[in-house]
Amino acid sequence: MHGTAMLYETAIAAEVFGVDRAELSPTGAWYDVVVCTPDGAPHPWLPGIPSATYSEIARADSVVVPSTDDPGATPDPGLLEALREAHRRGARIASLCTGAFVLAAAGLLDGRSATTHWMHADDLARHHPRVDVRADVLYTDDGDVLTSAGKTAALDLCLHLVRRDLGATAANGLARRLVVPTHRGGGQAQFITTPAEPRTDAGLSPTLDWARARLDRPLTVRDLAGRAGLSTRQLARRMRAELGTGPLDWLHQQRVARAQELLERTDASVEQVAVSSGLGTAATLRRHFHRSVGVSPTAYRTAFRLR
Repeated sequence: MHGTAMLYETAIAAEVFGVDRAELSPTGAWYDVVVCTPDGAPHPWLPGIPSATYSEIARADSVVVPSTDDPGATPDPGLLEALREAHRRGARIASLCTGAFVLAAAGLLDGRSATTHWMHADDLARHHPRVDVRADVLYTDDGDVLTSAGKTAALDLCLHLVRRDLGATAANGLARRLVVPTHRGGGQAQFITTPAEPRTDAGLSPTLDWARARLDRPLTVRDLAGRAGLSTRQLARRMRAELGTGPLDWLHQQRVARAQELLERTDASVEQVAVSSGLGTAATLRRHFHRSVGVSPTAYRTAFRLR
């Protein structure tokens, strides 16, 4: 473990690997789990699981690094070296949620795709530019190094590891015991909230508010530029500088966000949502929605409908 591990993700790993379910395994064996702490003392959350110092990590076949409550903190050098040594020996190493920051600090994610909780994905990319951060997936599997997205995505990754090690029958049986789907469709994108938009100066904000009030109508970059009293090139420069995106991408984001809101809060049909969000037809909505959110509009409504 490192720093202050988060209880939820730590408990997920302990539940999946630390509870003997050998009857589900085709080999008749389950995992032998050891909790590693700086001084080897038993972890207070996991009193029934054997403990050891970080040096044991270097001898493990698989290592699971749980999340940390302070991803910006510098990890214990002893932990980082133990992870590097385990990786050099050929161990499989997985991180849960913000545990990806520890793997990145150890250099184990350089040149690889990785994920973490969507709220921390930008920080991971900024502090570790050699990592290909994927904020839209539930987990990544690069063979010997794996990472999970936020919170319950840790369970998705742990079930994936069981499936890799012991087969689909064991993973499906475990999922039934835990009363969860053995595989969740879509990715982390469906759980990401639309971020608060940075406030622009008085000249551009009214134009964006005007456009949001007319998302159900045809809008072009020329329309936005004319409303702002700018050329299309000037508008594009201003929006990229102030919002980090171009006019067309901004319009697309706003239309998808409007569709999400309507799917959550109304009983409007998919066709009606398409019209009200300015995406035109149900087919166009489904195509753009799946590309941006990772699931269909119907699946999104099923998961997030406010009742």
